[in-house]
Amino acid sequence: MVKLTKIYTRGGDGGQTSLSDGSRVAKDDLRVAAYGDVDELNAVIGLARLHATGVSDEMLARIQHDLFDLGADLSTPIVETPKHPPLRILDSQVDRLEREIDALGKALSTLNSFVLPGGTALAAHLHLGRTVARRAERLAVTLAGGEQVNPAALRYLNRLSDHLFQLARHANDDGKVDVLWQPGINR
Repeated sequence: MVKLTKIYTRGGDGGQTSLSDGSRVAKDDLRVAAYGDVDELNAVIGLARLHATGVSDEMLARIQHDLFDLGADLSTPIVETPKHPPLRILDSQVDRLEREIDALGKALSTLNSFVLPGGTALAAHLHLGRTVARRAERLAVTLAGGEQVNPAALRYLNRLSDHLFQLARHANDDGKVDVLWQPGINR
């Protein structure tokens, strides 16, 4: 477990921060930006949970813990012989998301158009989370273009946006109160 005894350190006052392995990088480093987007996503999930109950809240609680795992993963560069075993996203976490996506999908009505973000408060927050997850994924893919990134972390982000979409539809009475896009309606 992490033990925080002091919240500020002054170590970042010059525009640098420490990664999990102790190395120092600029605060606008791609790696820092990638795990920063994951942190933002976790905050959005926290807002969504204000409206969630039962199984939906349980899923979101697991996702929040996974997102801290993911942040730890992205904040730790992959090296051949690490000083300490790094915390990495595992395929089993991706598999769990897939099982939950499939289970949610069984009750959902068929889509005949794209879904606009909205409906219930929970669905609207989950759609916001979905868009932040997509941004985090794009940045993680950019990072992976120049540095080694755990492939399971990329898969997790990809599945997570799908999961949040399915869960948003579930929050909209299994899609019955989804707000559907009507192309050209305001022409």
